[in-house]
Amino acid sequence: MSGEMEKPLIGRRLVDSNGSLVEAPSEAPKVGILGSGDFARSLATRLVDSGFNVVVGSRNPKRTAGLFPSVAQVTFQVDAVSSPEVIFVAVFREHYSSLCGLSHQLAGKILVDVSNPTEQEHLQHRESNAEYLASLFPTSTVVKAFNVISAWALQAGPRDGNRQVPICGDQPEAKRAVSEMVHAMGFMPVDVGSLASAREVEAIPLRLLPGWKVPTLLALGLFVCFYAYNFIRDVLQPYVQESQNKFYKLPVSVVNTTLPCVAYVLLSLVYLPGVLAAALQLRRGTKYRRFPDWLDHWLQHRKQIGLLSFFCAALHALYSFCLPLTRSHRYDLVNLAVKQVLANKSHLWVEEEVWRMEIYLSMGVLALGTLSLLAVTSLPSIANSLNWREFSFVQAVEPADWVQSQDTHLPSLRHQTSFLAPRASACSPAPVSTLCHMEDVS
Repeated sequence: MSGEMEKPLIGRRLVDSNGSLVEAPSEAPKVGILGSGDFARSLATRLVDSGFNVVVGSRNPKRTAGLFPSVAQVTFQVDAVSSPEVIFVAVFREHYSSLCGLSHQLAGKILVDVSNPTEQEHLQHRESNAEYLASLFPTSTVVKAFNVISAWALQAGPRDGNRQVPICGDQPEAKRAVSEMVHAMGFMPVDVGSLASAREVEAIPLRLLPGWKVPTLLALGLFVCFYAYNFIRDVLQPYVQESQNKFYKLPVSVVNTTLPCVAYVLLSLVYLPGVLAAALQLRRGTKYRRFPDWLDHWLQHRKQIGLLSFFCAALHALYSFCLPLTRSHRYDLVNLAVKQVLANKSHLWVEEEVWRMEIYLSMGVLALGTLSLLAVTSLPSIANSLNWREFSFVQAVEPADWVQSQDTHLPSLRHQTSFLAPRASACSPAPVSTLCHMEDVS
């Protein structure tokens, strides 16, 4: 491969305990891979480009050798597991039993399970794939890792998206060894506990936007309510009282009137929980008590609610831009011109209405621009490129407060809860208890 992938992530110079550069050992660490599928090939490519010596075990090495990097050694499974101390198991769960013949060679080694079950398999089996693998090889140490990283992410290398790799296992030394490999490959390891957490880690790829369900339903509910109100006011009432047929407004005009209402309410719902949290802590006189579950979940969904507010505001701007293009608007202009001619008026100019519209459009553009800036800087790829002072400056247009999450499965992560925070781990497997810091509330 060419370009960035050809450059190893591990250099040949290391830093010793005194802080000086020393030469690394000439021999690269050896890593084994059992399996020859797409993920195994991507994993081998990433490991090779990160400076590891890769040995791939396959049942048919001659047929699969051409699919792997040329510097990777492709051999039979029994030969691939003889020398490496860390071995990636990149086969499906139903094929684990075919590896039992290697139990003697795998004794005392670290097995990294990278598999993911299907949704049906996850519901069918009570134990995770990693726990099942550990039961088949009791003399080996099983570590769950890399199941949330796609084959494309391994081939292309870490980008600006989520680089976190959840790791779980029962032995700290084994997890430390795998964590060092994750670091060397350019990702960020996150220790999520013992091997019992593997079931929750394996469920992460099965979730479809878990943090967006409630905010999306909330936005849809608000849209339906405001749409019904605007329909009754602008369409149904004129039709009943004055026999005016204005049903043509349903696709564009009524939608355009509804979107800013939804955007305003959603934006207010971003700030309201922070105010309630601060008031609750002031009433309790402490910041170390858990919030009620409803407030805790509300705080966690503020990022999604803020992005939905920006989405509605952007749609409103687009609909407003399209309004002059509608046929009904053209007919209104023609009718206005005809009325002006019949009234023998050569100049129709209302200063107040002109200024009102100019100010309205100017304030709308500025508001949308500010909302766009907040939305863009909340994205992980952008937020991670900003230092703390830069991020605080951008978020200074809104009330700033802090939240600290405490999770029994993940290490404590401190993140801001302004507009589109929390900036928490995307692989959190359990609800987060949120604590708002009183001294940081402005």
